[in-house]
Amino acid sequence: MSVTDVQETQMDAAAEALVGRKIAFLTGAGVSTDSGIPDYRGGGAPRRTPMTIQKFLADESARKRYWAGSHRGWTLFDSVVPNDGHRAIARFERAGLSPGVITQNVDSLHGQSGSTRHVELHGTMHRVICLTCGQVYARADLANRLDALNPWLAEPDAVQINPDGDAEVADPGRFVVPDCELCGGVLKPEVVFFGDVVPVSTFRLAAGLVNESDALVIAGSSLVVNSGIRILEIARRRALPVVIINRGQTKGDSRATVKLDAGTSSTLTALASRLIR
Repeated sequence: MSVTDVQETQMDAAAEALVGRKIAFLTGAGVSTDSGIPDYRGGGAPRRTPMTIQKFLADESARKRYWAGSHRGWTLFDSVVPNDGHRAIARFERAGLSPGVITQNVDSLHGQSGSTRHVELHGTMHRVICLTCGQVYARADLANRLDALNPWLAEPDAVQINPDGDAEVADPGRFVVPDCELCGGVLKPEVVFFGDVVPVSTFRLAAGLVNESDALVIAGSSLVVNSGIRILEIARRRALPVVIINRGQTKGDSRATVKLDAGTSSTLTALASRLIR
């Protein structure tokens, strides 16, 4: 049996597991690689230590380093557009075959692709929050303030975007970080940093989508982060069929009904073609 035959057999098995069912989707960084955002752990992923919430809160120099990289990365991060995988998931929702999508990504591409019910487990890079008073700012507005305070960033060397919108910037100690305009508090992107926890209300919404569904498709996630495993366990306890689409192994492979070792954009598009009439 050829590689193509094996892939077709797996696609047949995935479609059979999902046909006639309402499908919840859980997505990770692998879904956005075709939009130009590299994966954390896939092939070619940059080796880096993500910012932890503990370091961000405790160390002003770490905050400067984070904001310097995050601001330069944002320029590229904000320019990406949804790919065929995002659009395929939105098609399932429009066809009435999905209650929505849960994502571990912070790029907001599911919303841009047309998904109206999308739960952002780890937040979004498109908003900034004051940790003291709770004031929320649009990231684009804050970016304008950062540009005005740091004109020297207009001549960067090559900037490499990372999955959380971060990037590497020379001499981050020069970077000026603005405070909250209302109370002078510390500003932070509205994302869940490593070492932080997903808000209870957010996870409740995600769990609700799974409980409205008859199947779960996990796409582009290695399921290393605990939030993804928790979603998988909700589906497993309900004995729902689980289809995992990811290049390489995941921590959930042994619990999957069908595992497809494949790219997410082409596979999700193929599933949509098979299942949406």
